[in-house]
Amino acid sequence: MSPQLSGVLTALATPFTPDGGIDVAALPYLVDRSIDGGVNGVVACGSTGEFATLSADERRLVVETVVEHTAGRVPVVAQTGATSTREAISLSRHAQQCGADVLMVVAPYYDPLSLSEAKAYFRSVAESVDVPVMLYNMPPQTGINLDADTVGTLAREVENIRYVKDSSGDMGQATQLIHLHGEHISTIVGWDSLILAALTEGAAAVMAGTANIVPREIVAVQRAVAAGDYAAAKSEWARIYPLIDAILTSPYVPAVKAALNLLGHPIGSPRRPTEDLAPASVARIQNLVAELQLEAAYA
Repeated sequence: MSPQLSGVLTALATPFTPDGGIDVAALPYLVDRSIDGGVNGVVACGSTGEFATLSADERRLVVETVVEHTAGRVPVVAQTGATSTREAISLSRHAQQCGADVLMVVAPYYDPLSLSEAKAYFRSVAESVDVPVMLYNMPPQTGINLDADTVGTLAREVENIRYVKDSSGDMGQATQLIHLHGEHISTIVGWDSLILAALTEGAAAVMAGTANIVPREIVAVQRAVAAGDYAAAKSEWARIYPLIDAILTSPYVPAVKAALNLLGHPIGSPRRPTEDLAPASVARIQNLVAELQLEAAYA
């Protein structure tokens, strides 16, 4: 039985070597940084992990490496969605076989699907495996929004659809999921700027790419909310929000990688054609990292 996901989950970045290959040697550092920072789970091959630029074999390698290095310390979520049902099933079965605890499945992201097609896709993938499945709602990239009622229907009809990651950026929709469908599915909010709001509203967890950079600080916010200390949560959130906002309002993956590089833990460039972050944006993030004294905090 897979553990119930809760708290803070890190959407892991994928490190690349100078020639653009997967830097398998650097990936364990990212896993350890998050786990040592207190997160409750790690996510392989999500959007922060640039999964759309990886081959199927590379995605399998990343999942295998993360599962092996995590070694049961926290649950591992593997994003296994693809542009075809057949490939998504293949990736899902592989992730289950190598020990992933939960499969996160994004809708196909090239040709927008009808709602009927999307529901059939999710059913087929979920029914091909035995582990819990997380619907990944990412409307800007997929062209389709999984509204709260659709998610609730799928969760009632397919036994192992147990989670939804809502990355719509719509807190109203997330609130509907939490309060109207919480009996059937656990809501994980995947929009970094909504971390405090989501936790306060009662989301089961938050999933954040910025947790690669400030895992302890985001965990501190989550733990304060869980303890009912909203003043402490708000204070810590106010302290780290400027850095999170700077990353969110920059090209996101380049900004996450730039911040890690600034912290002295280079994980390479984004995979081309995505470019490195512009120098002005790097300087802005560098100033905010320095203000937070992250190097000292994680020494």
